[in-house]
Amino acid sequence: MSFTFRPVDPVADAPVLHSWVSQEYARFWGMVSATEQDVVEEYSKIAESGHHQAFLGLDDGAPAFLMERYRPESSPLADVYEVQQGDVGMHLLVSPPTGQPQPGFTTAVMQSVMAELFADPATRRVVVEPDARNHKIHVLNEKVGFRPHGVVTLPAVDPAEDHKQGLLSFCTREDFLATLTPILAAPAAATRGESL
Repeated sequence: MSFTFRPVDPVADAPVLHSWVSQEYARFWGMVSATEQDVVEEYSKIAESGHHQAFLGLDDGAPAFLMERYRPESSPLADVYEVQQGDVGMHLLVSPPTGQPQPGFTTAVMQSVMAELFADPATRRVVVEPDARNHKIHVLNEKVGFRPHGVVTLPAVDPAEDHKQGLLSFCTREDFLATLTPILAAPAAATRGESL
């Protein structure tokens, strides 16, 4: 596994993104009934927002996951918690396996995403608000150091629902580093103030 990130191209990447978000496993993403054009429009809005960016995660050059980074103060989260300087919001969607599932793949993706976010020295804390019913992502979040803060009511992601109940959780740089194996944590600790 060798992960890299590049900005999403809303038009060129729409077919692969649509093939992920329209599947039942991605129901909490709120786009199961979306068309490919809906995906183009959604990611064009994100690209133009100035406060929200989408990145395609590549595994040895092949699309493997979608990561979104956003400023909580410019999102609905600003109405449900006191945003702190250095807070960065994150969304993650891992692609379905194309062959035999690789043990530890999703954890490795999440560690790579967190390392990418904390590579910016201005990032002090990563904020997530996954659907409270999405137990799989809660387990993954805890593996990389997230601590639940509580359930918050947010605008609906799924058009069939009135609102979203999200589990607001936070992960500091220190909490993330504490979850890494000693082999990985030692070099990162040496550059803690700079990047991972």
